[in-house]
Amino acid sequence: MSDGNFRCGHVAIVGRPNVGKSTLLNRLVGEKISITSRKAQTTRHRVTGIRTNADTQFIFVDTPGFQTAYRSRLNVRMNRAVTGSLADVDVAVLVIEAGRTQAADRAVIALLPRGARVIVALNKIDRMRDKDALLPQMADLAAAFPFAAIVPVSAEREQGLEPLLAAVRELLPEAPPAYAEDDVTDRDERFLAAEFIREKIFRLLGDEIPYSTTVVIDTFQHDADLRRIHATVFVDRDAHRAILLGEGGSRMKEIASTARGDMERLFGGKVFLEIWIRVKTGWADDETLLTRFGY
Repeated sequence: MSDGNFRCGHVAIVGRPNVGKSTLLNRLVGEKISITSRKAQTTRHRVTGIRTNADTQFIFVDTPGFQTAYRSRLNVRMNRAVTGSLADVDVAVLVIEAGRTQAADRAVIALLPRGARVIVALNKIDRMRDKDALLPQMADLAAAFPFAAIVPVSAEREQGLEPLLAAVRELLPEAPPAYAEDDVTDRDERFLAAEFIREKIFRLLGDEIPYSTTVVIDTFQHDADLRRIHATVFVDRDAHRAILLGEGGSRMKEIASTARGDMERLFGGKVFLEIWIRVKTGWADDETLLTRFGY
């Protein structure tokens, strides 16, 4: 790393649910550290991803999508994480879907502190046939807030990421790196294991399983190159438990198998994974359980 003019800072990735924030984080970091699915509000925690170049260390913070439709205690806590991120970072990247600025996007813009350094990433440009259609949207956004830059990108196709990084770097302070050069996240393997399981539940079951499903790691033992992980999936109703299990436990076996594959790739070793399912009605509105579950 170069000693002269080195920049390092925190960058919040914010936006409404399902605009591709977690996919963007994973592409910028180069590793899968934040879970993704088509189900809105997949991300529930602040997840930090780290990218270190020759002259810059970007410390990205992926945040939950700001939720206006539902008001459970869980959503209140997640919205608090979003606003807290905006106050704690050097730069914010606001992710908006290319071609349309929705009311929920404008609600997030209204949360932006005046004077904040914010860059818009207009995501999913690969889905647009006429790129000129972006111009009215960009003009509308420029009138809504003094954004430092508006950059069209496709996180899925990895388009426009270098211009986005260059725009972010210009706003970061000169500072030495805060993490080692090969670090990609500040989250531990226990946290990532729970997230991988939760992702597979939402990806494989979609709308069959409601949002009020969470995963807790009961034990995590690291023996040489083998990790032994016991986890519990908490659902709201008995019917949800039956859906998760599937006939003869087939669905849960598939969830465990695919989650284990992700863990082994990121952790670099074999994983023994055992998952149990428990019914805990109303956990998303229980302050004690939310704290216990890490929210």
